[in-house]
Amino acid sequence: MNIHEYQGKAILKSFGVRVQEGIVADTVEQAVAAAQKLKEDLGSSWVVIKAQIHAGGRGKGGGVKLAKNLEEVRERAGNILGMQLVTPQTGPEGKKVNKILVAQDVYYPGESETKELYVSVLLDRAKGRNIVMYSTEGGMDIEHVAEHTPELIFKEEIDPKVGLQPFQARKIAFNLGLSGDAFKDMVKFVTALYKAYDATDSSLFEINPVLKTSDNKILAVDAKVNLDDNGLFRHPDFAALRDLNEEDPTEVEASKSNLNYVKLDGNVGCMVNGAGLAMATMDIIKLAGGEPANFLDVGGTANAETVKAAFNIILEDPKVKAILINIFGGIVRCDRVAQGVIDAYQEIGNIHVPIIVRLQGTNAEEAKKLIDESGLKVYSAILLKEAAARVEEVLAL
Repeated sequence: MNIHEYQGKAILKSFGVRVQEGIVADTVEQAVAAAQKLKEDLGSSWVVIKAQIHAGGRGKGGGVKLAKNLEEVRERAGNILGMQLVTPQTGPEGKKVNKILVAQDVYYPGESETKELYVSVLLDRAKGRNIVMYSTEGGMDIEHVAEHTPELIFKEEIDPKVGLQPFQARKIAFNLGLSGDAFKDMVKFVTALYKAYDATDSSLFEINPVLKTSDNKILAVDAKVNLDDNGLFRHPDFAALRDLNEEDPTEVEASKSNLNYVKLDGNVGCMVNGAGLAMATMDIIKLAGGEPANFLDVGGTANAETVKAAFNIILEDPKVKAILINIFGGIVRCDRVAQGVIDAYQEIGNIHVPIIVRLQGTNAEEAKKLIDESGLKVYSAILLKEAAARVEEVLAL
C-alpha cells in the first residue's frame, strides 16, 4: 500500500528519524495558516509547497514550489491544488492534486555546504534479504544514477538474524563521505530508518533526498513509503492511511469484493482462480492473438456472488471484446462455478461480449454440460488449447 509523503514522514518521526517539518493542507487558506505556524514555531519564513500524490518526479511536473512569503504561499498553493499533475510516473493522464504539504525550508545558509544524499531500505528478492541502498547522488532519479554511474550506488546486505549492525551504519556514513557531527548523525539516521522499515512491515522506505544541512544535521526531505499489504493485519492503524482517491476506482471496487484485480490495456477480460493460472491465462490470450485487459484472481472459493462482482468489473472496461473464465476446480467444484457463471450471467443480463469458460478439475464434465445446456452465449472448454482456440475464434468475429 502506497502512502503520501507527509504520512511517511510521520511514521519516520515516530521512530526517531529527523524529518523536514511540514503541515498538510487541502485548501489555500489552510496552506497560508500552515506557513504562518511554521514561521512562528520554527522561524521558517520561506516554505516549500509540495503536491501530495502517489508518484515521484513531482518537481519536474511543477508540483514542488518555493514560497518566500505568505502571498507567494497563497499563489503557489492555489496553482498546485486541483491541478492535474503529470510526472514520469503518472503517465500522460496525470493525477489530480487534492492535498499539499507546506514544509519548512531546510536549505538555509551556514558554515558548511548542504549535501543531498540518497538512502533506501528494501527487500532484495534474489537474496531474500533486506538491503540498505545508498548513494552520494541524492536529489535525482536513482535509475539515472544506476544507468550512468553505477559505481556511485552502494548496497549493504542485512542479516535477518541480527538486523542492521552498528559497524554497517558507520560504513554507510563513511561511504557517503561524511565526517564529524554529520557522520554521527547519519549513523543515528540510518539506524532509526531501518528500525522503522522493519517494525512497520514495509516493502520500501526511500528517502530522496536525505539532506546534510549547513549545520551538519541529517534529515529526510522526502519520504516514499510502501507498506506491505500482507502485514497490515498487524498494523490496523495503517489502514486509515489509504487514500482511495489515488487508486484506480475499478481496483478499489474489486478490493471490496476480495478480488485481486489489476487493469491492463487489452481487449480480452480474464477471470481466473490463482495467480499462477492467471499469468498462464494471459499468455494463452496473447498466443491467440489478443491482449489481456486485466489480471483478475477470484481466489480458491469462487461462488455466484464472486463471479457476478468479477463480471461487473470486467464489463466496465469498454475495450473488452471477449471474456475468458479459466477455473481449476481443486478447492471448489467446477459444477458450482459453472452454475455461478450461469446465475451471474442471467442476473446481470445484456452481456454483449462472448464468454469462454474453461473449467478443469473436480466435476469438470458436469460443469461443461451445464454451460452447454444453459442456452446462453457462453462457450465451454476443458483443455487450455481449446480455450485458446475459442478466444481466437471469437476475436475474429
